[in-house]
Amino acid sequence: MPRVSIAVFLAALLPLGGCMQATLSPSTDASMTPRDRQLLAHAPYAQANVPEQYLRHVVDYPRKEQPGTILVDTDARYLYYVLPDGKAIRYGVAVGEEAMAFSGVARVGRMAEWPDWVPTAEIQARLGPYPARVPGGPANPLGARGIYLYVGNKDTLYRIHGTNQPEYIGQAISSGCIRMRNEDVIDLFDRVKLNATVVVLPPGQSAQVEAGPSWRG
Repeated sequence: MPRVSIAVFLAALLPLGGCMQATLSPSTDASMTPRDRQLLAHAPYAQANVPEQYLRHVVDYPRKEQPGTILVDTDARYLYYVLPDGKAIRYGVAVGEEAMAFSGVARVGRMAEWPDWVPTAEIQARLGPYPARVPGGPANPLGARGIYLYVGNKDTLYRIHGTNQPEYIGQAISSGCIRMRNEDVIDLFDRVKLNATVVVLPPGQSAQVEAGPSWRG
């Protein structure tokens, strides 16, 4: 049988595969604007070799959060964007050290492209000195997008954002915020809506989402 015919035959069998979950990830750059491509074409940091499990995948999602919800599994270093029909997009993230981290239920109170960074007094004291405001761009610690978490009308000062240190994806580091690869935070930003619910699980409380065999693009 010719190779092309074999490939078509095998593809036709995939929906019958019972436990096989064919989970093709979204394209890595489909959401990028011309400005994104320009700024990231010569980013002033090395591209990291992120482990396979922290690359973007679509996975089965048995939990009860509504589609459009973001869930952050701090222990597993994953962020889930919940889709309909028991699926979610799973992104690898870097999380804050336990003492620095936020946990609980919040909402998306603000969203920004290539946001400026205004270091808090605590960050200035602990990690500074920094300028009072760092303009948005690929060298900015907030990366390509910022998703700002609020409880009621109060800014928690906790963000989901891009990064200029992709080598830390999958780790817990000193900053309390959730860092994503710039390609991933751009993808998430285009999906999530203002006022969407964000659930951040505390350390010791894993989402326990079991990802079966999965494919990524």
